[in-house]
Amino acid sequence: MTVRARVLVRPKAGILDPQGVAVERALPALGFEGVANVHVGRLIELDIEDPGQLEAMCEKLLANPLIEDYEILSEQRPDADV
Repeated sequence: MTVRARVLVRPKAGILDPQGVAVERALPALGFEGVANVHVGRLIELDIEDPGQLEAMCEKLLANPLIEDYEILSEQRPDADV
């Protein structure tokens, strides 16, 4: 049986996030006010037979633990309603 896992990877607090800064500066220019502390990360979805491997996958490949935090958002069957 496989599960669908979602891993959110984002810069650690205090690490420069140039994409987040660019988005934060661009939003007011587009007419969107009241936005602060923008951070840009990435979402990784994968189907996996053994979810117990997710932590090791994140530590070894999916995230750079020196500059990024990760969070396993959900684990569910691929055929489940999202």
